[in-house]
Amino acid sequence: MSSPTDSKAGTVAFTHPDFTLFQIARFLIVAAVEMQAIAVGWQVYEITRRPLDLGLVGLAQFLPGILLFPISGHVSDRFERRNVLTACYAGYAFCSALLLGIARSRAHSIVSIYVVLLLVGIVRSFNGTASRAILPQLVPEEHFPNAVAWNATTFQAATILGPSMGGILYAPLFGGPSAVYVAATLTAIGAFFSTLRIKTRPRPQREPMTFKTVFAGLRFIWRERLILGAISLDLFAVLLGGAVALLPVYARAILHTGPWGLGLLRTAPGVGASIMAVLLAPRPLRGRAGVTLLWSVAGFGIFTILFGVSRSLVLSLAALLLLGSCDMISVIIRATLVQLRTPDEMRGRVTAVDMIFIGTSNEFGQFESGLTAQWFGTVPAVVLGGVGTLAVIGLWAWLFPELRKAGALTATSPATDNRDLESV
Repeated sequence: MSSPTDSKAGTVAFTHPDFTLFQIARFLIVAAVEMQAIAVGWQVYEITRRPLDLGLVGLAQFLPGILLFPISGHVSDRFERRNVLTACYAGYAFCSALLLGIARSRAHSIVSIYVVLLLVGIVRSFNGTASRAILPQLVPEEHFPNAVAWNATTFQAATILGPSMGGILYAPLFGGPSAVYVAATLTAIGAFFSTLRIKTRPRPQREPMTFKTVFAGLRFIWRERLILGAISLDLFAVLLGGAVALLPVYARAILHTGPWGLGLLRTAPGVGASIMAVLLAPRPLRGRAGVTLLWSVAGFGIFTILFGVSRSLVLSLAALLLLGSCDMISVIIRATLVQLRTPDEMRGRVTAVDMIFIGTSNEFGQFESGLTAQWFGTVPAVVLGGVGTLAVIGLWAWLFPELRKAGALTATSPATDNRDLESV
């Protein structure tokens, strides 16, 4: 018979009130961003009918992160992370309000939309580092793996609700993109007020901003071969295998559905990821994390290929659901690995570099998908991307033997030299 303590083990992270407040805020802001993404994607494709312009949507949000990552990472280490987050959530609300103004003006030029997306990219560059670096300040180390799993679950739950609501609200009955942007603005404001109530744990003395400290995150990751292998694997695999940017094309031209169908397609990876995260929350990975990471990314590539060749909405949704499940396994492994092996005083800067890898695979991956779809066609672009993902896995397993040998996800001291690490 299990004890009360055992029965609560799966949700132990929520016994810390500040973690709960952070999850509420995170859910709201991710839902707002996902709703907004549905509206922007459909609106841009409706104006131009060019896949390349969908790729530029990702590029506009990616470029600020590349330019600002040394600053955004140091800001998260130098200043109170809760204050950084509240400023970012206010920035998201402002950007949604600007998109609302553009939609209400009924302008058919997408240049103004891209300008706002550049602002979104600036906000995202600071939000990404602060939101990930703050997590270890909200729970004790022994509860951190559980917190990572629930943090990922919250994110995926929002990626389910956000696109679904965005697709529904975009319908003419509710007012098209304007209704979506109103909802996104109000939701971001809710995240802002939830974050104001968070109290974080004390942090060590913070380093002043110098050229050396700004780029310390890059040097740390380059030295830690296991971390470098894990996050670079994600970068190249998702960069090649990402099909999210082309979902408006699939919804309209291949699967012959409307905004509601686009919402379902955008939601499906989040459903699969949420199911997997809930399964892993009470049963964290115990061993062979590296091999599990490699196989999960392989699954991501295989189901990307299946989605690419599908002409059935049901089969496409199933492929995206399984794709999201595989992606969630790699997300939890990578997030736990990076956070537990990084000293708190460097988490912002290391996270900033990690966010560049993530942004490259996601936002720049959208640009790559749009560009290859413009050159070769939508279906060949997605299928070739999935094949490329599988090729990357084989190459990385050879280049980074640390990945194959990585054991359990536990806290260990970071490496102090360039020697290979055989366990986490």
